Amino acid sequence: MSRKVTKAIFPVAGLGTRFLPATKSIPKEIMTLVDRPLIQYAIDEARAAGIKEFIFVTSRGKGALEDYFDHAHELESSLKRSGKTELLETLRATNMESGAIAYIRQHKALGLGHAVWCARRLVSDDEPFAVILTDDVIMGQPPCLQQMIEAYGETGGSMVATMEVAPDKAQSYGVLDVSEDMGAIVKARGMVEKPAPGSAPSNLAVIGRYILAPTVMKNLNKLKQGSGGEIQLTDAIADEIEAGRGVYGLRFRGQRFDCGSKAGFLQATVAFGLERDELKDEFAEYLHGVMSMQRAAE
Repeated sequence: MSRKVTKAIFPVAGLGTRFLPATKSIPKEIMTLVDRPLIQYAIDEARAAGIKEFIFVTSRGKGALEDYFDHAHELESSLKRSGKTELLETLRATNMESGAIAYIRQHKALGLGHAVWCARRLVSDDEPFAVILTDDVIMGQPPCLQQMIEAYGETGGSMVATMEVAPDKAQSYGVLDVSEDMGAIVKARGMVEKPAPGSAPSNLAVIGRYILAPTVMKNLNKLKQGSGGEIQLTDAIADEIEAGRGVYGLRFRGQRFDCGSKAGFLQATVAFGLERDELKDEFAEYLHGVMSMQRAAE
């Protein structure tokens, strides 16, 4: 039986240069979709999947992340005095228990694999762990990581979230080489990081959700440089396949938004805005008006 997954690593050390000048003063992970920062979507997904310990791999200038999950006692008291109970509950939902979050620094930008490796002393040698990339926001029920943990209970090994991509987009992702297709779950016989155009082994791209066997961390200990001269998490997972340990992909149910790009961030804002009961009618009417004006101008 596979051991329960209770720890998740959140690599959040990136500078967010694609969102300058906003990220000059705030971490990208604090930027909001509607009224919740990106990091809150990731934390909520992890909580729904049963994660109890949260490991943030950060860098300089990320102090706002720590402050965000702290208790805002003065604000809570003000809301309580004003009788704003609904807002008070919304605020309290962002709080984390003391000791639930650990923060460690990645001092050099050496790739995703290196960021995960930085958390090695906080994950024991015999426990699986999750990795969540906050740039990938996934709308789905149940949440993506919960779907993965349920599937992982059947497969064991390591598991990645996958989605189908167009051939001309495959070079931007790690791509699975599939040995067995079981429908929602596929078994991998290889992984290729950012394959050259036309050389991708399948159309199944790996996106930012992982459940990893403890041996993956041991593979990362080699600090082997891969694509772009960085330490690639994909390579450490591929080592599992070479060693005969199972690696699986899950075709998750839901829609993924690449919030590391401006277009993806805007798309997610629209999608999540239209999901909100108090916003959807007015927002949809506005969007309809904008589209009508654009068509008239063409």
